[in-house]
Amino acid sequence: MTTKYALLVRGGWVGHDPVATTDRYAKFLSGESFEVSTSDSLDVYLGDLSGVDLIVQCWTMGQITSEQLAGLRAAVAAGTGFAGWHGGIVDSFRDQPEYHLLTGGQFIHHHKEFVTYPVRVVADHPTVAGLGTFEVHSEQYYVHADPGNDVLATTDFLPDPDRPEIGTPTMPVTWVRHHGAGRVFVTTIGHRMADLELPAVDEMIRRGLRWATR
Repeated sequence: MTTKYALLVRGGWVGHDPVATTDRYAKFLSGESFEVSTSDSLDVYLGDLSGVDLIVQCWTMGQITSEQLAGLRAAVAAGTGFAGWHGGIVDSFRDQPEYHLLTGGQFIHHHKEFVTYPVRVVADHPTVAGLGTFEVHSEQYYVHADPGNDVLATTDFLPDPDRPEIGTPTMPVTWVRHHGAGRVFVTTIGHRMADLELPAVDEMIRRGLRWATR
């Protein structure tokens, strides 16, 4: 069996616990016979990524240079998978529209407090097969998303008295897309470790990592 190589890139805002959460999935990938490495620097995107089959990023907010971003985008376009959860992938590098075109979405808003919201599987896709509808008690993300995404799960955004203009739109929660030859997996769930420990969420992320791998 050919060995697969995974790179986990973590940093940014510490409130999303980037080290512990990526360690969780580093352990999973190691159990799937991946050779796993981690980086606490975005400079890893400047190196040769041609042998990397999957990049898992957990880097909320922060700044990325044009050279680092170009390296990441080129790697994915050439076939490296790109995956992540919550702000670690969909609230990274807010001032970089080229990054948002890679991920297919950008976090815009959430309620001040945690809310309990249903997540509905809406597509026939191996990443979400059999997961049905489940509930999450955490941050519910309002995102601006690319209409070209393949949306796998949705939620109805709950009323927010601080943002009545938003209303209650149907909001994508999990999606996949392609960037060149590379596969991209995104879920907006995952504010805290307890979210990732929910069986349906954990299973969806594990499957998403497998699906995104070259």
